[in-house]
Amino acid sequence: MSDSRRTVLSCCPQRVASAAAPCCGAAAALPQEAVASPPDAPWIAGTITTAVGDIPRVRTALGFEDRLGAWKARWGVGRMHYAVPPGLYAVGQPTPESPVLVSANYKLSFDRLRSQLAGLGAWILVLDTEGINVWCSAGKGTFGADEIVRRLEAVRLEEAVSHRTLVLPQLSAPGVSAHEVQARSGFRVVYGPVRAEEVPAFLAAGMKATPEMRRVRFPWRDRAALIPVELLMSAKYALLLAACLLVLAGLGRDGYVPARALAEGLPSVVLILLAWLVGVTLPPVLLPWLPGRAFSAKGAWAGLALLLVVGLYGWGHKSLFGDWLTAAAWLFIIPVVASFLALNFTGSSTFTSLSGVRREVRVAIPIQVACAVVGFGLWLAGRFV
Repeated sequence: MSDSRRTVLSCCPQRVASAAAPCCGAAAALPQEAVASPPDAPWIAGTITTAVGDIPRVRTALGFEDRLGAWKARWGVGRMHYAVPPGLYAVGQPTPESPVLVSANYKLSFDRLRSQLAGLGAWILVLDTEGINVWCSAGKGTFGADEIVRRLEAVRLEEAVSHRTLVLPQLSAPGVSAHEVQARSGFRVVYGPVRAEEVPAFLAAGMKATPEMRRVRFPWRDRAALIPVELLMSAKYALLLAACLLVLAGLGRDGYVPARALAEGLPSVVLILLAWLVGVTLPPVLLPWLPGRAFSAKGAWAGLALLLVVGLYGWGHKSLFGDWLTAAAWLFIIPVVASFLALNFTGSSTFTSLSGVRREVRVAIPIQVACAVVGFGLWLAGRFV
């Protein structure tokens, strides 16, 4: 029902904790011009006439534009407006008795669902989740009873179908009050399977989910899909920090020497960029195997692993660290950088919850700030030894 890589666009824990921005997509409702009108969209294949008017019929085969858009969204290109207009859509040749599947208007989620419905007749009710996927929008509150009832009234669904059953993604359950939806609209809520590819079997079984359909899986391929957008989002900060270290490396007891900035700053640039790459890539890929429950702890372990490798290399290359203060500084800097970057994945994982994210942020951030101050303080002091 939802995008199987439902956390592709990372929910930064700092943003989750402050509610300053949503997990995935724009912070406010998408402007109308940000999305294509249904009749002109390449994923629309005509319309179907119903009691409530002509309803757009969607294709179940993903085209080049869909795949290119998904690739761009995973790299953060245009992700703030990667959405479809909310409303009612038809798949195949639905009748008034056909099931109604509810989805978010995040296009990756919508595409994942429609691509699994080949040969079926069904309705897709797309909610306005502000371009956010099912799981994140349920936590944010945009995939909830209010929006469901509002969308039911807007599309006049009770006139288009003869039954009163809605099939919702299982991952929307934290944000939906099923009894409230039924009391306010008369539509009963049934929770479908976790993954879109299991929807046909779920429908064929009379809307009965097996234990396997209820199981939330987060394999390494799904976790690795989070990496590109995190690399892109954090790259500018990593490069800025590297540039600052390069410039500051020219400081010394004899003043500022540009040649020293290049000679002694390059090792620092390499180390900070390695810490950045390790913090973004290793924690999501090795998530189940890194020690600890907290993401910040897992990131710190990844940083310590890098520190071990760098230490072994530096043992034979004394110029890598220079003085003892600089060497001590990297004992703090590398783990804390990796820890902070790993913390960004807390809101993107089925391994945790919104309350868990907030709790970890409250504990981890002060510790990370303290370690960063000590580490960069030692590194700067090393310029004058």
